[in-house]
Amino acid sequence: MDFATKAIHVGQEADPATGATIVPIYQTSTYTQRAPGQHLGFDYSRTINPTRLALEKCLASLENASFGLCFASGMAATSAALDLLAAGDHAVVTDDLYGGTFRLFDKVLRRDGLSFTYVDVSDPATVSSALTDKTRMVWLETPTNPLMKLADIQAIASICAARKVLLAVDNTFATPYLQNPLDLGADIVVHSTTKFIGGHSDTVGGFVATKREDLHVAMKFHQNAVGAVPGPFDCFLILRGVKTLAIRMREHEKNARAVAEFLSARDDLEALYYPGLASHPQAALAKRQMRGFGGMISFVPKGGVQRAHAIAAKTKIFSLAESLGGVESLICHPVSMTHGSIPKEEREAHGLSDALLRLSVGIESKDDLIADLAQALEA
Repeated sequence: MDFATKAIHVGQEADPATGATIVPIYQTSTYTQRAPGQHLGFDYSRTINPTRLALEKCLASLENASFGLCFASGMAATSAALDLLAAGDHAVVTDDLYGGTFRLFDKVLRRDGLSFTYVDVSDPATVSSALTDKTRMVWLETPTNPLMKLADIQAIASICAARKVLLAVDNTFATPYLQNPLDLGADIVVHSTTKFIGGHSDTVGGFVATKREDLHVAMKFHQNAVGAVPGPFDCFLILRGVKTLAIRMREHEKNARAVAEFLSARDDLEALYYPGLASHPQAALAKRQMRGFGGMISFVPKGGVQRAHAIAAKTKIFSLAESLGGVESLICHPVSMTHGSIPKEEREAHGLSDALLRLSVGIESKDDLIADLAQALEA
């Protein structure tokens, strides 16, 4: 079954009670039992809910996974994956990553006894050299947020397998439409479903998938014990968004390519990051590992922070806002918004300029998007 068909049909059979074509919102906290301990597979909605179960089955199928679990946010999903580790364990992490992930690792999990080493994962040898006898996980973003670096998932998976180290990949930027890390050897894939999967900037959620039953059982225990689960209406909204993921991603990428080519022709930028450009240092890996290059672009304008702020304030179609992946285009200043929790010295060490701007390219007319950026850059 092709991707677009799975997105619309897997886990979404007609409701057996009514024949409803669309999965209903099972807005219930509990379920009536026939006798003590005798129920129809559902007992309490923190543990299991029919709307959430439909979404979990659908998203697992899109990642070619055997198991999937939904959470109340991408960070809750990340927390569940990291809960596989214990005090004293070590993880190797991409040095360019979402600020919220850094905050969780550095300010919460480090306090609980985990340790983290941040490296440039674009070179598999760097990952290998960072492993120790206490390393239990390698955490990748690819492409990274916001510098759009790529990690060779297959090569790093081989390194991890040889050392019996778990490989987890945050696949939020690429989405399962463009990349399937589990098929490349990863053990766990994580998404913020708030972003491209939901696609409409109207709900928050997260997802974890794996092919390994032992990892699923452990993360399912965490999901139920901690209880950071999405409500049925959130699951309904995300499931609705998933149905159009294939067609939306095609439009996101078409527009992003056009915007990236427009920006690449200008002489007033210091740097431009988009893996679909031949100038990207890992363009060949992007073509080999991904089925497309996505809708995210970052750039550094000449003129420093002051000009970056001015550009971000002057766009009219690109809304100045955090988050990404919705049908509407967004512009973000990571240092003061999504990545503000990362200390300045850390950002600078990893090449994150204070003047960098990040674009989430939506599905509006590409001509209008380019015209909007042009007037902001030239103002």
